[in-house]
Amino acid sequence: MEIIKTKSFRLAAIMTLTCSLAGILLAKLPYANLIGALVLALLLGILMQFLPERTRQEASGGMGFISNKFLRLGIILLGFRLDLEKLAAAGIKTILVAALAVAGTISLTYWLSRKFGAEDELAFLSACGCGVCGAAAVMGVSPQITAASEERKRENEVLAVAVVCVMGTVFTLLEIGLKPVLGLTDSQFGIVAGGSLHEIAHAVASGGAFGNISLDSALIMKLSRVILLAPVALIIGYLYQRRSAKTNVNAVEKTQKTGKLPIPWFLGGFILTSVLGTYLPFSASLLDALVQIAYIFLGMAMAALGVSVNFKVIFKRGGAVFGAAFISSTCLLVFMIIMSRLFF
Repeated sequence: MEIIKTKSFRLAAIMTLTCSLAGILLAKLPYANLIGALVLALLLGILMQFLPERTRQEASGGMGFISNKFLRLGIILLGFRLDLEKLAAAGIKTILVAALAVAGTISLTYWLSRKFGAEDELAFLSACGCGVCGAAAVMGVSPQITAASEERKRENEVLAVAVVCVMGTVFTLLEIGLKPVLGLTDSQFGIVAGGSLHEIAHAVASGGAFGNISLDSALIMKLSRVILLAPVALIIGYLYQRRSAKTNVNAVEKTQKTGKLPIPWFLGGFILTSVLGTYLPFSASLLDALVQIAYIFLGMAMAALGVSVNFKVIFKRGGAVFGAAFISSTCLLVFMIIMSRLFF
């Protein structure tokens, strides 16, 4: 039995690693960089569904392990991207604006998604993806949220990732086009890009279109949102468990017996690696390598999702969250334009 599991894992690892590495390479191409390596890995994973049924069945046992464990490992390593000293140097106003943007976007996206008819779990994931840092936020918060089945959970994850990918790409192009008429300095535009766009790739593409000053501001603002991933996941997990407990007697009994809160320990690793990367004398090349490894693991997790999701069902359920995300993304853009003019 263990041999079968090992073979399944090896095949799944080969398939997902191929998608992940290909996604990283494709993301370096013009226009493809607007999509980002993680979403490209997901799309390549979808294409893996056209492989022979026997191959997919043999790999299925390892896909769940990769989408779960490799995801957590990737998020832990992603902490090396954060430079806490740069965030501190940017000032308290940057963190406060980021916190307001994240809290407001999550609340508005969730509320609109529920109003439009989306289920609770999907609304939470889409809201966190739009509010914090795209696909990485969706996957970081997902372990905190339960679903009716593993299949439904994967559908929700992929649909939430699709939402932030599409909205992020649309608003990247929109913001680049609006820059000449907004009357913002390059630094102010970078603040807008980093504060309003969903993926780091989106912020880099938009901020980088107008020079290094704009790019630096976009990265600092974006990373100010990324660092909020850990507290957001903790809060969402805590609130979600309390809400579930109120509507489920078994959940109440279980909570009373264990007294445990839904603490995502891998996010503690994310914070630890950000501290290590900031204060230990790592070379820039080593930090870049660690971040690249993080994206490889995250890409493998995304590809594993793509291999195993039923997209016919997803297309039937996407209207509510896409509509909610469009409205909340528009509000977030307006908010960041106002903030950039007032404080930066």
